[in-house]
Amino acid sequence: MVDDEEDKPLVYLILGAAGSGRREVLADLLDADFDPGVEAVVLLSEREVAAEADARLGRVVRWRWTPERTIEAEVPATAAYVFFVTDGRANPVDQIEVFKPWLAAHRAELARVVCVVNCRLAEQHPPVVAWYEACIHFSDVVLFNRREGVDNKWLRDFQGRFEAQYLPCLFQFVKAGKVANPALVLEPQARRLSHYLDDEQEWILTDEEGEVIDPDDEEEAGDDEELSAEVEVDPYLELRSGGHRRVKELPDIAKFV
Repeated sequence: MVDDEEDKPLVYLILGAAGSGRREVLADLLDADFDPGVEAVVLLSEREVAAEADARLGRVVRWRWTPERTIEAEVPATAAYVFFVTDGRANPVDQIEVFKPWLAAHRAELARVVCVVNCRLAEQHPPVVAWYEACIHFSDVVLFNRREGVDNKWLRDFQGRFEAQYLPCLFQFVKAGKVANPALVLEPQARRLSHYLDDEQEWILTDEEGEVIDPDDEEEAGDDEELSAEVEVDPYLELRSGGHRRVKELPDIAKFV
């Protein structure tokens, strides 16, 4: 069981496409690793249709998009743990971008980002792989679900593409809606590649020509050379010139679910 922290709820961000079994997996995690006396609240997008697993989630509060495309979701004062389930028919990067200020506004602490992968969906629709790559970039834990009928070679290749990148996140398989070790999944330890959701982001030092300088070599830059520092921009959040489109554009998941 993860440790509680007084007056500061731990929030788990649950990524994935609609129909990937996120609520089924979440219900299993809640059944396996949470005491009945500790209140865990599930924040579910109002655009997500009802599912059979909802009855096992305990207290569910619906969150919604505002006209300004920000998140409107209230965290009950008694909640010790919050599971924020993203809109499975919307761009995950857009949601992650506005999730960070929402988290800060509620003075909550991010425990982990968990991505549930619908392997059948990714196998049947190759463009969806790029969508999941974005989710995994921000994730601490990746759960491979919906594997029934999926070609074994495809699954090995799919998993292998991430292993080849030596990603720090944890990869686990889901079987019949259950994970083998719920405590391992819920352990509030950051393993994600992206620094965007961290409390303290990485800074980049550059010289007058814009070349990146290693902080350890700062003394070698010279006394007369002016250095500048800027917050590291996550590659999935970087905008094209003009500021309206991202450099890394994702497929519209709503076309496939």
